[in-house]
Amino acid sequence: MPALSDDVLYLPVTELARRIRLKQLSPVKLTENYLERSRTIGAKLNAYTMLTPDLAMEQAHTAEKEIAAGKYRGPLHGIPYAAKDLLAVKGYPTTWGARPYAQQTFDYDATVIRKLENAGAILIGKAAMIELAGGLGYRYASASGSGAVKNPWNQDYWTCGSSSGSGAIVSAGLAAFAIGTETWGSILCPSGFCGISGLRPTYGRVSRGGAMALSYSMDKIGPMARSADDCDLILKVIAGHDRDDAGSLPESLAKYAGAGEPMRPLKIGWIANQWKEIAPDVNKNTMAAREVLEKNKAFQLSTITLPEGPWEIAAGTIVSVEGAAAFRDLIQSGRVADLNDPLGKIGGYMNEAISASDFMTAQRVRRIIQKKMDEIFTRVDLLATASLPVTASKLDANLDDALTFADPIGGIGNICGLPAISIPCGLGKNDLPTGIQFLARPLDDAKVVQAARIFQRQTDWHKRRPKLS
Repeated sequence: MPALSDDVLYLPVTELARRIRLKQLSPVKLTENYLERSRTIGAKLNAYTMLTPDLAMEQAHTAEKEIAAGKYRGPLHGIPYAAKDLLAVKGYPTTWGARPYAQQTFDYDATVIRKLENAGAILIGKAAMIELAGGLGYRYASASGSGAVKNPWNQDYWTCGSSSGSGAIVSAGLAAFAIGTETWGSILCPSGFCGISGLRPTYGRVSRGGAMALSYSMDKIGPMARSADDCDLILKVIAGHDRDDAGSLPESLAKYAGAGEPMRPLKIGWIANQWKEIAPDVNKNTMAAREVLEKNKAFQLSTITLPEGPWEIAAGTIVSVEGAAAFRDLIQSGRVADLNDPLGKIGGYMNEAISASDFMTAQRVRRIIQKKMDEIFTRVDLLATASLPVTASKLDANLDDALTFADPIGGIGNICGLPAISIPCGLGKNDLPTGIQFLARPLDDAKVVQAARIFQRQTDWHKRRPKLS
């Protein structure tokens, strides 16, 4: 069977789905090609914890037979994807990216995995990740049981974390899409560094049932794909209430109907005080992206200043305390010594020392910033800024030196549970991608998709792909 071209393997989910529905493309052939690419290129990039070829081919043959018989389940039917290795998959190890859990298995599927299977999607592997999603801290890209993930655009550089493998898999065309998670930056940063589209949904919109817990009040699961349209399509499938997740929104709020066309121009507040310093190459691309927005009649741009306050400190305190609770057994057993990263080995003990008073103060600060952001969103529909102030860091960099910048909207966005999307907007030095992000009030996921979709209609950065050897 001849191999599919890169042009096919890099098609967005929307186009792959059209060809599969019309029986112009075989799910079996598509899966075989993604698996082969994942075995070769994926191995060079360290993108996977493991592949699941037996499961993938079984699902692919089932999809092909059903579609041939006229039993088409919808636009994800026959579409291969990868899932971050903190989502339980029955019969396979779920390692949480960490050596102490290398042999851990569950006898059930995570809710997201089950929903994707019901939609006919094909799981081809578990994406590599930072150990415990960075829950106990880390300083190096090698903070993973499977090693550092290399950026497909330049393999001397990193993909960012903690959804490291998910970013590489989509960027390198190893699967049609991937599932990532974010507590603070873990979808948006890999999407920005890898030149892909990554959507962080509203907190509680996508079930975390069967997923590793890091921060009970901030963890979110979302799609990483080629385009905003793809993210929209995938979110429609994975969103919804789940009684197995105590943080899950009621079905009337959790369900996601998808982003239609905006009925009026979207009011975008460009954040004036997000990045204290921004690299010249990133700034050049960001200003070019802003100019695209300014020239488009679908948008009305203004400038917004984020309120000053200890928002990042509060968000960090909440993550640290909830992470210490989530990994209490690992910390108190001493098995944290088996983690890869030097900071991860001791971070849990430091987090356990945070006082209850500090934690409760952080929760009060959270309520204050939520009210302040509600007021901002009475004036604008969306906020926008560069996804990151730098391009990807070196693979062996000490992240305390390379990524030390303040990130107020990252802290605010996650402590408030705001939906956001990062999309590519150019290439900087060393052929590394840059991105912009859009954020909205809770439950306005459709607006961030609308803004990103309109931008992508005016640009082709999301269609660019790395030159892989």
